[in-house]
Amino acid sequence: MSNVILASASPRRQELLKTIFEEFEIIPADIDESVDDSIAVEKRPELIARKKAEHIAKDHPDSLVIGCDTAVIADDEMLGKPSDRADAERMLRMLSGREHKVITGCCLCRNGAEKSFSVTTIVRFYELTDDEIESYLSTDEWRDKAGAYGIQGAAGLFAEGIIGDYNNVVGLPCARLNREVRSI
Repeated sequence: MSNVILASASPRRQELLKTIFEEFEIIPADIDESVDDSIAVEKRPELIARKKAEHIAKDHPDSLVIGCDTAVIADDEMLGKPSDRADAERMLRMLSGREHKVITGCCLCRNGAEKSFSVTTIVRFYELTDDEIESYLSTDEWRDKAGAYGIQGAAGLFAEGIIGDYNNVVGLPCARLNREVRSI
C-alpha cells in the first residue's frame, strides 16, 4: 500500500489513527475552512474534510490522504473552536443539561478516487454548575477544541451519556474509517 497522509495537525486524530496504521505522514491542510451559509450545518464537516483532503492530495496523488473535520452542533448552530474564554463559557452553558451532536466528516483521496462520509454521535451533558464550568475553563483544556471541550479529558465528567462512536467525539471515527479505507 502506498503511504498514508493525515491532513490534520490534531494530536488526538494522530493518536487515534495509530489504531489503523502503524506509520503515516502528517501534512496539515492550510485552507480556508469557511463554508457557505446555505450548506446545512450537518453537511459542513464532510465538506471541510473534502477540502482538506483534496488540497493535500493534489500534491500527493499516489498516497492515501485522509482529511477530517469535527463539529459540535446544538440548536442548529455549529460550535467551532472558541475564540476566547467567554466564548468557551457560552458554549458550555449552551451544552449544559442537554443533548448535542458531534459530527466528524472524513474524506479519503487516492489516485484520483475520492470517498467521503460523516459519522454522528449524540452526547448528553449533565446540568453543569457555575463552579464546574469555571473549574473547567481554568484548565485551558477547552482551547482548540470544537464545542469548547475534549471528552477524553476533564470534560468527560460532564457526559451523562453517549449514543454512537466515542472516538468520533474525540475527533476520528476509527471503526468506520478502518472499513472505508479498504474500499478506496
